[in-house]
Amino acid sequence: MMNKTIFEEKWDQIRGQINAKWSLMVEYDLIKVDKAEVKFDKFVTMLQVKYGHTRQKAREEVGKFWAEYESKNRSST
Repeated sequence: MMNKTIFEEKWDQIRGQINAKWSLMVEYDLIKVDKAEVKFDKFVTMLQVKYGHTRQKAREEVGKFWAEYESKNRSST
């Protein structure tokens, strides 16, 4: 599961891959996250709005995304 600290630290790395998973998240949305004081909270809120997820479901989706991201990057190194 991804925590807020890791999300904040890795945001620049994972930002470019967000659209492949969540096509409703457009550049304008990502810029809002870029500017947010707490990127994790802003991103989770945007998932809730765009996809109709509960807060818990949105957090779980971010966790799944992170697990897939880490798995891909581990196997490519």
